[in-house]
Amino acid sequence: MSTTELRALLDQVADTRELVLRHAASLGPDFDAVYDAWSDAHEEAEHAYRCWLSTGAAEDYAVYRAAQDREDAAQDALAVTR
Repeated sequence: MSTTELRALLDQVADTRELVLRHAASLGPDFDAVYDAWSDAHEEAEHAYRCWLSTGAAEDYAVYRAAQDREDAAQDALAVTR
């Protein structure tokens, strides 16, 4: 699948504005979904950054920047809840 085909396919997916977390809310009342979302995004951005540093590939840089954008958005949401 080409990048153009993938973009066209993803443009057709509706944004449901739902947040999908990797971890279960097993901490009970101490669970903070916004913090967990930021933590997940931060881990993903760090991983993507390390991948880009190791390869130097333009595609890996794009993945890193997208992950960094998600982390920034999650950090903004976290700041509002604090």
